[in-house]
Amino acid sequence: MNATTPPVDVVGRAGAVLRALAAHEPGGATTTAVAQWCGLARPTAHRLLSALAREGLADRDPDNGRWLLGPELFFLGTAAAARYDVTAVAHPFVRRLADATGESAFFSARRGDETICLVREDGSFPIRSHVLSEGVRFPLGVASAGMVVLAHLPDAEVEELLARTDLTAVWGDQHRPEEVRRHVALTRAQGYAVNPGLIVDGSWGLGAAVFDTDGRPRWALSITAIEQRLGLERRRELGRMLLREAHELSRALQRRGPSAYSS
Repeated sequence: MNATTPPVDVVGRAGAVLRALAAHEPGGATTTAVAQWCGLARPTAHRLLSALAREGLADRDPDNGRWLLGPELFFLGTAAAARYDVTAVAHPFVRRLADATGESAFFSARRGDETICLVREDGSFPIRSHVLSEGVRFPLGVASAGMVVLAHLPDAEVEELLARTDLTAVWGDQHRPEEVRRHVALTRAQGYAVNPGLIVDGSWGLGAAVFDTDGRPRWALSITAIEQRLGLERRRELGRMLLREAHELSRALQRRGPSAYSS
């Protein structure tokens, strides 16, 4: 279920439904799950899903009845990729992190009050976290990518987001405003974010912000690992590595120019 206020306009609702389907890939989502995720009544969600399916923007598995993203989105995405896709630039950095650490590494982009994972690369360590994969979104302040982006925003923007978003409704009391503020302060002090199993017990994450030419945090590099592999010394080592890679990726994306900033 999403943590934001349900949209009231048709386009906003359709967008929320598509984002819900993306969050439930690759297995798909039931009508009830989509309704709960978007904060909509089930009949409303079903009408929207059916209308999107008629346009090819959603699809339904005939075997289990689950809803999936539709084929038309692939063609629309292909047409837009030349302008907006930054994954080709980010992918070598993510792969290098996965190879160097043995952990799962990620590249996420900010979209409004959320981060969305665009790239995932798994390392050699056989036990992996499945909290994050391509297409999965988290609100700012949730998970290491969302926390590190939030922490590098001005105080006024942090407070505005906390005022309009109830993170505890979905993500629990560990995301109360005072707890988020505490994590923001810690992240600013050390430069990178640490998620100490706040989403899934035992699954930790580290994140570093990636900046545009105006110094705004538009993306993040992150790593997830089981708690036993992220002792204090290794966290510091991986944090320094993330910061180095994030700095170099920032430079690479800044050279690409403003077209990268719409991600």
